[in-house]
Amino acid sequence: MRTFDEIYAIAVERKGGAGAVEAQMPTPKASDEIKAMGDDRILAGMTRAIFQAGFSWKVIDNKWPGFEEAFEGFVPVRWKFMSDDDLDSLLKDKRIVRNGPKIMTVRDNAIMLCDLDDEYGSAANCIADWPMDDFVGLLEMLKKRGSRLGGNTGPYCLRFLGKDGWVLGRDGIAALIREGVVDKAPTGKGAMRAVQGAFNMWAEESGRPFAHISRTLAMSIDA
Repeated sequence: MRTFDEIYAIAVERKGGAGAVEAQMPTPKASDEIKAMGDDRILAGMTRAIFQAGFSWKVIDNKWPGFEEAFEGFVPVRWKFMSDDDLDSLLKDKRIVRNGPKIMTVRDNAIMLCDLDDEYGSAANCIADWPMDDFVGLLEMLKKRGSRLGGNTGPYCLRFLGKDGWVLGRDGIAALIREGVVDKAPTGKGAMRAVQGAFNMWAEESGRPFAHISRTLAMSIDA
């Protein structure tokens, strides 16, 4: 397995210079910034990632103001009690994408966020304070306790919210395979722990956030 500096050098060569690489780096938020977010913004971020999964991101982006109106600002304590009448109304609401199973995730994830509020003071506190050397544990928690937050939906949601972490697209997975971290797309717990170990090592070497390591891995693969 190469060092981060070696992988970064490959990305720089392939992208035409360090400036081109750095221009594509995400900017994670500080923990205090995430904690300052209301849990309504956490639920909104989850819902946006869920609706974008397998769908046109541009369509969801264009319709998002309508989502905010239809879901009344995504206050979790409101939507944990989603009624049948609420669902019927939303299924007829042209301001949103009328996908019943995805609409129901708003209720299920609102329940999770209210539970996290009871446990941590807010769901934002839980996400902000989750240790990076167990990022895989945060992903597993969202997958188990939430609705439709498995796969890359959870990582994308966290990226939208500003939480540092990885998003493993096709190129990122190809780089992990090249480096011998995994031998195929990581889905099982053992493979995900191997990914965690590699990211922990590269972060310690470089002082970089996981988001930068993730993006560098992807940029080190020929398009």
